[in-house]
Amino acid sequence: MIRVDESFEEVHGMIRSRWIPEILDSIKSGHHSYGEIQDSIEFISATELNRKLGLLVGKGALTKKEEANRSHYELLELGEDLHHIFHHLVELKEKYF
Repeated sequence: MIRVDESFEEVHGMIRSRWIPEILDSIKSGHHSYGEIQDSIEFISATELNRKLGLLVGKGALTKKEEANRSHYELLELGEDLHHIFHHLVELKEKYF
């Protein structure tokens, strides 16, 4: 039985958040610098990208490293799992809708 508690709500909120799937997919596709991520996602503002990257780092889905004054992002296990969920949701959409 699914138990809806605070932790479930936290994960659900990340899944519902705008831009999270695109950001995770961008990083999974090899775009690791801030500029590469922003360039790969059409219509995302710098403010929104900063906000979402901060959220994902704070929740433990991404790691952020500074290299030569450039931010470099990598998926952590939670980020990989979220990416998998989004990929599965796309498969469901294509199969049933």
